[in-house]
Amino acid sequence: MFSEDSLTILNRMLENVPSDVNKSEGSLIYDALSPASQALAKSELLLDEVLKMVFAQSAAANGYSTELRLRCTEFGVTPKDGTTATGQVTFTGVETTPIPLGTTVQTPGGLRYITTALGVITGGVVTVMIQAVDVGTVYNVPENTVIQIPAAISGITGVNNSSPITGGNDAETDDALLSRLLSRARTPSTSGNVAHYVQWAIEVPGIGAARVYPLWNGPGTVKVVAIDSNKRAINSSLLSEVTEHIEDNRPIGATVTVVSATEKLINLSATVVLSNGITLNQVQDTLGEVVTEYLKSIAFLSSHVSFAQVGSLLLSVLGVSDYSNLQMNGLAQNMIVGEEEVAVLGVLSLGV
Repeated sequence: MFSEDSLTILNRMLENVPSDVNKSEGSLIYDALSPASQALAKSELLLDEVLKMVFAQSAAANGYSTELRLRCTEFGVTPKDGTTATGQVTFTGVETTPIPLGTTVQTPGGLRYITTALGVITGGVVTVMIQAVDVGTVYNVPENTVIQIPAAISGITGVNNSSPITGGNDAETDDALLSRLLSRARTPSTSGNVAHYVQWAIEVPGIGAARVYPLWNGPGTVKVVAIDSNKRAINSSLLSEVTEHIEDNRPIGATVTVVSATEKLINLSATVVLSNGITLNQVQDTLGEVVTEYLKSIAFLSSHVSFAQVGSLLLSVLGVSDYSNLQMNGLAQNMIVGEEEVAVLGVLSLGV
């Protein structure tokens, strides 16, 4: 719809007034029609916005999140909530000291987790499960990070996570929701076909993508390989959720195996020429971010990590004027990614 301005509308209205009536600016008829033309112009603008709201793609493009989600829900595509990160921590302290359910631990940066099981220190230590206090990827942290107890507990001298805390995923974005809607509309799923299994897998909160292999181990067998919303391998908890959801929906008689993709570490090294007063650490941090986003963008879509693309990303980093000796996993070539693998950034090592 094309919105006209109030003056254009006013002129069209004046054209319908008999010629023997004074229509000049300031006349009675001019002043009477002017407010109406402004109201009509405003209504047309509002109608243009309504048109943007009622279609999923235009709603997403113009920031109408509520309207997009209502539209998607009409087609059975409901927004996915985020998931909470989980893991284990080990408490040290006085023998027989109890670890209450809901005990709070945190990182030096203030990310908090609570224990989800009881524990008693035996032999000076006890390991218990923890869960983040909120959803989101920010709560996925490496080992030796959860090391603080904000409220001192008698008998406990320390805490640490010897393995990473994983499984935290952000709530589904509007772009991801729209992508699921378009996928359902353009690749109809029916009778347990491949598209149906992909649909069931990605309906689970925290799942970002899935690949399906029918007849992978003979007649009646189906294999589903999944990654999470961060385009990483899924943990055991999320794997159980996907398996259960598919089992609740699959056709009778099918034998379904659900597995996590295997992470393929992409270790990068290069020599860079710095400029603009940017430090090597700043370049390394920025490169890590852009390469991670690139790897996410090709997860389950490309069979290789492009050596040329990584080089282009390196040159795009502020402060890098040139580079040499770029290698991925010790080689100056594309890295092949298997069908059941997902590429993730490993060690990033830059020199000058």
